[in-house]
Amino acid sequence: MGKSSKDKRDAYYRLAKEEGWRARSAYKLLQLDEEFGLFEGVTRVVDLCAAPGSWSQVLSRVLVKGEKFSRAGWEEKQKETKQYVLGHAFQEDLAGTKEGGNLKSQEEERKTRESVRIVSIDLQPMSPLEGVTTLRADITHPSTIPLLLKALDPDTFDPKVTSACHPVDLVISDGAPDVTGLHDLDIYVQSQLLWAALNLALCVLKPGGKFVAKIFRGKDVDLLFAQLKIMFCTVRVAKPRSSRASSVEAFVVCVGFHPPHRFSASLDNPLGARAQLPSDEQTANEKTKPSRKVRDDGAIELDLDSDEEDEHDVEEGRGRWIAPFLACGDLSAYDSDATYHLPKDRISLDPVQPPTAPPYKRALEMRKLAGGAYGKTKGQECQGPT
Repeated sequence: MGKSSKDKRDAYYRLAKEEGWRARSAYKLLQLDEEFGLFEGVTRVVDLCAAPGSWSQVLSRVLVKGEKFSRAGWEEKQKETKQYVLGHAFQEDLAGTKEGGNLKSQEEERKTRESVRIVSIDLQPMSPLEGVTTLRADITHPSTIPLLLKALDPDTFDPKVTSACHPVDLVISDGAPDVTGLHDLDIYVQSQLLWAALNLALCVLKPGGKFVAKIFRGKDVDLLFAQLKIMFCTVRVAKPRSSRASSVEAFVVCVGFHPPHRFSASLDNPLGARAQLPSDEQTANEKTKPSRKVRDDGAIELDLDSDEEDEHDVEEGRGRWIAPFLACGDLSAYDSDATYHLPKDRISLDPVQPPTAPPYKRALEMRKLAGGAYGKTKGQECQGPT
Protein backbone atom coordinates (compact mmCIF):
# COMPACT_ATOMS: atom_id res chain seq x y z
CA MET A 1 0.00 0.00 0.00
CA GLY A 2 1.50 3.29 -1.11
CA LYS A 3 2.11 6.25 1.15
CA SER A 4 -0.30 8.40 -0.84
CA SER A 5 -3.24 5.99 -0.66
CA LYS A 6 -6.06 6.51 1.79
CA ASP A 7 -5.98 4.95 5.24
CA LYS A 8 -7.08 1.31 4.99
CA ARG A 9 -5.86 0.10 8.35
CA ASP A 10 -8.82 -2.12 9.21
CA ALA A 11 -9.14 -4.87 11.82
CA TYR A 12 -7.20 -7.38 9.73
CA TYR A 13 -4.39 -4.88 9.15
CA ARG A 14 -3.91 -4.46 12.89
CA LEU A 15 -4.49 -8.15 13.65
CA ALA A 16 -1.81 -9.15 11.13
CA LYS A 17 0.81 -7.11 13.01
CA GLU A 18 -0.30 -8.50 16.36
CA GLU A 19 -0.10 -12.12 15.16
CA GLY A 20 3.15 -11.66 13.26
CA TRP A 21 1.94 -11.79 9.64
CA ARG A 22 3.70 -9.79 6.96
CA ALA A 23 0.44 -8.56 5.42
CA ARG A 24 -3.31 -8.81 6.02
CA SER A 25 -3.65 -10.95 2.88
CA ALA A 26 -2.48 -13.94 4.95
CA TYR A 27 -6.02 -14.23 6.33
CA LYS A 28 -7.41 -14.59 2.81
CA LEU A 29 -5.39 -17.75 2.23
CA LEU A 30 -6.24 -19.09 5.70
CA GLN A 31 -9.95 -18.59 5.09
CA LEU A 32 -9.71 -20.20 1.65
CA ASP A 33 -7.97 -23.20 3.22
CA GLU A 34 -10.65 -23.41 5.89
CA GLU A 35 -13.35 -23.60 3.21
CA PHE A 36 -11.65 -25.83 0.61
CA GLY A 37 -8.92 -27.72 2.53
CA LEU A 38 -6.16 -26.53 0.20
CA PHE A 39 -3.30 -27.90 2.32
CA GLU A 40 -4.59 -31.47 2.78
CA GLY A 41 -1.96 -33.90 1.51
CA VAL A 42 0.14 -31.07 0.04
CA THR A 43 3.96 -31.23 0.23
CA ARG A 44 5.10 -29.29 -2.87
CA VAL A 45 3.85 -25.75 -3.49
CA VAL A 46 4.71 -22.88 -5.82
CA ASP A 47 3.76 -19.34 -4.75
CA LEU A 48 3.64 -16.84 -7.63
CA CYS A 49 3.79 -13.05 -7.21
CA ALA A 50 4.75 -13.79 -3.62
CA ALA A 51 6.14 -10.47 -2.30
CA PRO A 52 6.02 -9.32 0.44
CA GLY A 53 5.58 -12.98 1.41
CA SER A 54 2.40 -13.26 3.50
CA TRP A 55 1.10 -16.29 1.59
CA SER A 56 4.55 -17.90 1.67
CA GLN A 57 4.60 -17.22 5.40
CA VAL A 58 1.31 -19.09 5.77
CA LEU A 59 2.77 -22.03 3.84
CA SER A 60 5.89 -21.99 6.00
CA ARG A 61 4.02 -21.93 9.30
CA VAL A 62 1.41 -24.52 8.28
CA LEU A 63 3.37 -26.99 6.13
CA VAL A 64 6.90 -26.64 7.53
CA LYS A 65 6.32 -25.77 11.20
CA GLY A 66 3.03 -27.66 11.54
CA GLU A 67 1.08 -24.78 13.11
CA LYS A 68 -2.72 -24.77 12.96
CA PHE A 69 -5.00 -21.81 12.42
CA SER A 70 -8.69 -20.99 11.94
CA ARG A 71 -11.02 -23.87 12.78
CA ALA A 72 -8.21 -26.42 13.16
CA GLY A 73 -6.41 -24.11 15.56
CA TRP A 74 -9.58 -23.57 17.57
CA GLU A 75 -10.15 -27.33 17.87
CA GLU A 76 -6.54 -27.78 19.00
CA LYS A 77 -7.01 -25.15 21.73
CA GLN A 78 -10.24 -26.79 22.86
CA LYS A 79 -8.45 -30.11 23.15
CA GLU A 80 -5.62 -28.59 25.20
CA THR A 81 -8.14 -26.86 27.47
CA LYS A 82 -10.00 -30.13 28.02
CA GLN A 83 -6.78 -31.91 28.93
CA TYR A 84 -5.86 -29.17 31.38
CA VAL A 85 -9.29 -29.18 33.07
CA LEU A 86 -9.62 -32.95 33.41
CA GLY A 87 -6.04 -33.29 34.55
CA HIS A 88 -4.28 -36.59 35.18
CA ALA A 89 -7.38 -38.75 34.91
CA PHE A 90 -7.96 -37.73 31.33
CA GLN A 91 -4.31 -38.18 30.44
CA GLU A 92 -4.18 -41.66 31.99
CA ASP A 93 -7.17 -42.74 29.88
CA LEU A 94 -5.41 -41.55 26.76
CA ALA A 95 -2.02 -43.00 27.68
CA GLY A 96 -2.58 -46.15 25.65
CA THR A 97 -3.77 -44.32 22.55
CA LYS A 98 -0.90 -41.85 22.72
CA GLU A 99 1.67 -44.66 22.74
CA GLY A 100 -0.07 -46.23 19.76
CA GLY A 101 -1.90 -44.27 17.09
CA ASN A 102 -1.04 -40.75 18.17
CA LEU A 103 2.69 -41.31 18.27
CA LYS A 104 2.55 -43.01 14.90
CA SER A 105 0.58 -40.15 13.37
CA GLN A 106 3.00 -37.62 14.85
CA GLU A 107 5.93 -39.48 13.30
CA GLU A 108 4.20 -39.55 9.90
CA GLU A 109 3.39 -35.85 10.20
CA ARG A 110 7.00 -35.05 11.02
CA LYS A 111 8.26 -36.97 7.97
CA THR A 112 5.69 -35.18 5.82
CA ARG A 113 6.89 -31.77 7.02
CA GLU A 114 10.50 -32.73 6.25
CA SER A 115 9.57 -33.50 2.63
CA VAL A 116 7.81 -30.16 2.09
CA ARG A 117 9.14 -28.06 -0.79
CA ILE A 118 7.99 -24.43 -1.21
CA VAL A 119 9.20 -22.11 -3.99
CA SER A 120 8.18 -18.44 -4.12
CA ILE A 121 8.62 -16.25 -7.22
CA ASP A 122 8.31 -12.50 -7.63
CA LEU A 123 9.90 -9.64 -9.54
CA GLN A 124 10.45 -7.79 -6.27
CA PRO A 125 12.98 -8.99 -3.68
CA MET A 126 11.53 -10.81 -0.68
CA SER A 127 12.95 -11.38 2.79
CA PRO A 128 13.76 -15.05 3.52
CA LEU A 129 11.39 -17.45 5.28
CA GLU A 130 12.04 -20.80 6.93
CA GLY A 131 11.66 -23.67 4.48
CA VAL A 132 10.91 -21.38 1.50
CA THR A 133 13.10 -20.99 -1.59
CA THR A 134 12.71 -17.53 -3.11
CA LEU A 135 13.34 -16.65 -6.75
CA ARG A 136 13.42 -13.20 -8.30
CA ALA A 137 12.06 -13.84 -11.78
CA ASP A 138 9.34 -12.95 -14.28
CA ILE A 139 6.51 -15.50 -14.42
CA THR A 140 5.75 -14.55 -18.04
CA HIS A 141 9.28 -15.30 -19.34
CA PRO A 142 10.27 -18.81 -20.55
CA SER A 143 13.61 -18.59 -18.72
CA THR A 144 11.71 -18.85 -15.41
CA ILE A 145 10.82 -22.52 -15.98
CA PRO A 146 14.41 -23.87 -15.68
CA LEU A 147 14.96 -21.76 -12.57
CA LEU A 148 11.77 -23.10 -11.02
CA LEU A 149 12.54 -26.72 -11.90
CA LYS A 150 16.04 -26.39 -10.43
CA ALA A 151 14.61 -24.89 -7.23
CA LEU A 152 12.08 -27.70 -6.92
CA ASP A 153 14.57 -30.53 -7.52
CA PRO A 154 18.13 -29.25 -7.17
CA ASP A 155 19.61 -32.75 -6.91
CA THR A 156 17.91 -34.28 -9.97
CA PHE A 157 17.64 -31.19 -12.18
CA ASP A 158 18.23 -31.76 -15.91
CA PRO A 159 18.54 -28.61 -18.06
CA LYS A 160 17.23 -30.50 -21.10
CA VAL A 161 13.93 -31.37 -19.40
CA THR A 162 11.14 -28.77 -19.70
CA SER A 163 8.70 -30.35 -17.24
CA ALA A 164 8.94 -31.18 -13.56
CA CYS A 165 10.19 -34.67 -12.66
CA HIS A 166 8.17 -34.44 -9.45
CA PRO A 167 5.16 -32.18 -10.16
CA VAL A 168 3.76 -29.93 -7.45
CA ASP A 169 0.48 -30.34 -5.59
CA LEU A 170 -0.56 -26.70 -5.37
CA VAL A 171 0.10 -23.44 -7.22
CA ILE A 172 -1.13 -20.18 -5.70
CA SER A 173 -1.01 -16.59 -6.95
CA ASP A 174 -2.04 -13.42 -5.13
CA GLY A 175 -0.63 -11.10 -7.79
CA ALA A 176 -2.46 -8.03 -9.03
CA PRO A 177 -1.45 -5.15 -11.34
CA ASP A 178 -1.13 -1.55 -10.26
CA VAL A 179 -4.74 -0.48 -10.67
CA THR A 180 -5.52 2.61 -12.74
CA GLY A 181 -9.11 3.18 -11.65
CA LEU A 182 -10.39 2.27 -15.11
CA HIS A 183 -12.23 -0.92 -14.18
CA ASP A 184 -12.41 -2.46 -17.65
CA LEU A 185 -8.67 -1.97 -18.15
CA ASP A 186 -7.82 -3.27 -14.66
CA ILE A 187 -9.98 -6.37 -15.14
CA TYR A 188 -8.32 -7.10 -18.50
CA VAL A 189 -4.77 -6.68 -17.16
CA GLN A 190 -5.60 -8.86 -14.16
CA SER A 191 -6.97 -11.58 -16.44
CA GLN A 192 -3.71 -11.53 -18.41
CA LEU A 193 -1.75 -11.85 -15.18
CA LEU A 194 -3.92 -14.80 -14.21
CA TRP A 195 -3.24 -16.40 -17.62
CA ALA A 196 0.50 -15.96 -17.03
CA ALA A 197 0.23 -17.68 -13.65
CA LEU A 198 -1.90 -20.45 -15.18
CA ASN A 199 0.56 -21.11 -18.02
CA LEU A 200 3.40 -21.51 -15.55
CA ALA A 201 1.24 -23.70 -13.32
CA LEU A 202 0.44 -26.00 -16.27
CA CYS A 203 4.18 -26.74 -16.61
CA VAL A 204 4.67 -27.97 -13.04
CA LEU A 205 1.25 -29.02 -11.72
CA LYS A 206 0.54 -32.72 -11.26
CA PRO A 207 -2.70 -34.39 -12.42
CA GLY A 208 -5.31 -33.77 -9.75
CA GLY A 209 -3.44 -30.72 -8.45
CA LYS A 210 -4.92 -27.42 -7.27
CA PHE A 211 -4.62 -23.87 -8.55
CA VAL A 212 -5.66 -20.72 -6.65
CA ALA A 213 -5.38 -17.21 -8.08
CA LYS A 214 -6.78 -13.73 -7.59
CA ILE A 215 -9.33 -12.52 -10.10
CA PHE A 216 -11.22 -9.27 -10.72
CA ARG A 217 -14.90 -9.91 -11.34
CA GLY A 218 -16.37 -8.25 -14.44
CA LYS A 219 -19.16 -8.68 -16.94
CA ASP A 220 -17.25 -11.11 -19.19
CA VAL A 221 -15.50 -13.07 -16.44
CA ASP A 222 -17.68 -16.14 -17.08
CA LEU A 223 -15.61 -16.78 -20.23
CA LEU A 224 -12.50 -17.09 -18.11
CA PHE A 225 -14.30 -19.50 -15.77
CA ALA A 226 -15.30 -21.69 -18.72
CA GLN A 227 -11.71 -21.73 -20.00
CA LEU A 228 -10.44 -22.79 -16.58
CA LYS A 229 -13.07 -25.54 -16.53
CA ILE A 230 -11.32 -27.11 -19.52
CA MET A 231 -8.22 -27.70 -17.41
CA PHE A 232 -9.77 -28.51 -14.01
CA CYS A 233 -12.59 -30.74 -12.83
CA THR A 234 -13.94 -28.18 -10.34
CA VAL A 235 -13.74 -24.40 -10.57
CA ARG A 236 -15.21 -22.15 -7.90
CA VAL A 237 -15.00 -18.48 -7.05
CA ALA A 238 -14.58 -17.51 -3.41
CA LYS A 239 -14.74 -14.21 -1.55
CA PRO A 240 -12.96 -14.42 1.84
CA ARG A 241 -14.39 -12.40 4.69
CA SER A 242 -11.05 -10.60 5.02
CA SER A 243 -11.46 -9.27 1.46
CA ARG A 244 -13.21 -5.91 1.44
CA ALA A 245 -16.70 -5.84 -0.05
CA SER A 246 -15.81 -2.62 -1.85
CA SER A 247 -13.14 -4.52 -3.81
CA VAL A 248 -13.95 -6.43 -7.00
CA GLU A 249 -11.31 -9.02 -6.15
CA ALA A 250 -12.15 -12.66 -5.61
CA PHE A 251 -10.23 -15.93 -5.86
CA VAL A 252 -10.67 -18.79 -8.31
CA VAL A 253 -10.15 -22.16 -6.64
CA CYS A 254 -9.48 -24.85 -9.25
CA VAL A 255 -9.31 -28.48 -8.11
CA GLY A 256 -8.58 -31.65 -10.07
CA PHE A 257 -6.09 -30.71 -12.80
CA HIS A 258 -6.70 -32.75 -15.96
CA PRO A 259 -5.14 -31.30 -19.16
CA PRO A 260 -6.72 -32.20 -22.51
CA HIS A 261 -5.32 -35.09 -24.52
CA ARG A 262 -2.02 -34.28 -26.26
CA PHE A 263 -1.81 -30.86 -24.61
CA SER A 264 1.76 -29.72 -23.97
CA ALA A 265 2.36 -26.76 -21.66
CA SER A 266 5.11 -24.30 -22.59
CA LEU A 267 5.88 -20.65 -21.88
CA ASP A 268 7.41 -20.35 -25.36
CA ASN A 269 3.91 -20.75 -26.79
CA PRO A 270 1.61 -19.95 -23.86
CA LEU A 271 -2.04 -20.77 -23.78
CA GLY A 272 -4.20 -17.72 -24.40
CA ALA A 273 -1.74 -15.96 -26.72
CA ARG A 274 -0.94 -17.91 -29.90
CA ALA A 275 -1.42 -21.45 -28.60
CA GLN A 276 -4.59 -23.39 -29.15
CA LEU A 277 -5.93 -26.49 -27.55
CA PRO A 278 -5.13 -29.65 -29.57
CA SER A 279 -7.00 -29.23 -32.86
CA ASP A 280 -4.62 -30.52 -35.55
CA GLU A 281 -5.79 -32.38 -38.65
CA GLN A 282 -5.49 -35.76 -36.98
CA THR A 283 -7.66 -34.69 -34.07
CA ALA A 284 -10.16 -33.13 -36.46
CA ASN A 285 -10.32 -36.32 -38.53
CA GLU A 286 -10.87 -38.36 -35.38
CA LYS A 287 -13.77 -36.10 -34.41
CA THR A 288 -15.42 -36.23 -37.86
CA LYS A 289 -14.74 -39.90 -38.53
CA PRO A 290 -17.89 -41.91 -37.75
CA SER A 291 -17.61 -44.60 -35.12
CA ARG A 292 -18.74 -48.13 -36.01
CA LYS A 293 -20.43 -50.55 -33.64
CA VAL A 294 -21.54 -54.11 -34.51
CA ARG A 295 -24.63 -55.21 -32.60
CA ASP A 296 -25.42 -58.77 -31.53
CA ASP A 297 -27.82 -59.23 -34.44
CA GLY A 298 -25.08 -58.33 -36.95
CA ALA A 299 -26.32 -54.81 -37.71
CA ILE A 300 -23.75 -51.98 -37.83
CA GLU A 301 -24.46 -48.69 -36.09
CA LEU A 302 -22.72 -45.50 -37.23
CA ASP A 303 -22.32 -42.49 -34.92
CA LEU A 304 -22.05 -39.47 -37.25
CA ASP A 305 -21.51 -37.00 -34.37
CA SER A 306 -24.27 -34.63 -35.44
CA ASP A 307 -24.82 -31.15 -34.05
CA GLU A 308 -28.00 -32.17 -32.25
CA GLU A 309 -26.12 -32.89 -29.05
CA ASP A 310 -24.38 -29.50 -29.11
CA GLU A 311 -27.67 -27.70 -29.64
CA HIS A 312 -29.15 -29.67 -26.74
CA ASP A 313 -26.25 -28.60 -24.50
CA VAL A 314 -26.79 -24.93 -25.36
CA GLU A 315 -30.53 -25.19 -24.70
CA GLU A 316 -29.79 -26.56 -21.22
CA GLY A 317 -27.34 -23.75 -20.52
CA ARG A 318 -24.16 -25.80 -20.87
CA GLY A 319 -22.72 -23.48 -23.52
CA ARG A 320 -22.33 -20.65 -20.99
CA TRP A 321 -20.83 -22.09 -17.83
CA ILE A 322 -20.72 -19.96 -14.67
CA ALA A 323 -18.58 -20.94 -11.70
CA PRO A 324 -20.27 -21.23 -8.28
CA PHE A 325 -19.63 -18.25 -6.02
CA LEU A 326 -18.93 -18.85 -2.33
CA ALA A 327 -18.31 -16.58 0.62
CA CYS A 328 -15.75 -18.20 2.92
CA GLY A 329 -14.66 -17.32 6.42
CA ASP A 330 -16.31 -17.77 9.81
CA LEU A 331 -19.23 -15.40 10.40
CA SER A 332 -17.80 -14.67 13.85
CA ALA A 333 -14.59 -13.37 12.29
CA TYR A 334 -13.82 -9.70 11.78
CA ASP A 335 -15.59 -7.85 8.98
CA SER A 336 -13.04 -6.07 6.80
CA ASP A 337 -15.52 -3.26 6.05
CA ALA A 338 -16.59 -2.70 9.66
CA THR A 339 -15.15 -0.28 12.21
CA TYR A 340 -14.10 -1.54 15.63
CA HIS A 341 -13.28 0.49 18.73
CA LEU A 342 -9.69 0.22 19.93
CA PRO A 343 -8.77 0.03 23.63
CA LYS A 344 -7.33 3.19 25.16
CA ASP A 345 -4.12 1.45 26.24
CA ARG A 346 -3.45 0.04 22.76
CA ILE A 347 0.11 0.43 21.49
CA SER A 348 0.67 0.85 17.75
CA LEU A 349 2.97 -1.83 16.36
CA ASP A 350 5.48 -1.57 13.54
CA PRO A 351 5.05 -3.74 10.44
CA VAL A 352 6.41 -7.27 10.82
CA GLN A 353 8.40 -7.00 7.59
CA PRO A 354 8.86 -3.50 6.09
CA PRO A 355 8.86 -3.38 2.26
CA THR A 356 12.26 -4.26 0.82
CA ALA A 357 11.76 -2.27 -2.40
CA PRO A 358 8.54 -0.23 -2.19
CA PRO A 359 7.34 1.34 -5.46
CA TYR A 360 6.99 4.70 -3.72
CA LYS A 361 10.65 4.77 -2.59
CA ARG A 362 11.81 6.76 -5.62
CA ALA A 363 8.89 9.18 -5.19
CA LEU A 364 9.94 9.88 -1.60
CA GLU A 365 13.53 10.46 -2.67
CA MET A 366 12.45 12.88 -5.39
CA ARG A 367 10.20 14.71 -2.92
CA LYS A 368 13.11 15.14 -0.51
CA LEU A 369 15.28 16.53 -3.29
CA ALA A 370 12.51 18.95 -4.23
CA GLY A 371 12.32 20.19 -0.66
CA GLY A 372 9.09 18.63 0.53
CA ALA A 373 5.58 17.87 -0.61
CA TYR A 374 4.56 19.20 -4.03
CA GLY A 375 8.06 20.56 -4.57
CA LYS A 376 7.80 23.26 -1.91
CA THR A 377 10.84 24.10 0.15
CA LYS A 378 10.72 24.87 3.83
CA GLY A 379 9.80 28.48 4.53
CA GLN A 380 8.42 28.99 1.01
CA GLU A 381 4.98 30.52 0.98
CA CYS A 382 2.30 29.90 -1.58
CA GLN A 383 1.37 32.99 -3.48
CA GLY A 384 -2.29 33.29 -4.28
CA PRO A 385 -3.83 34.88 -7.35
CA THR A 386 -3.33 38.62 -7.61
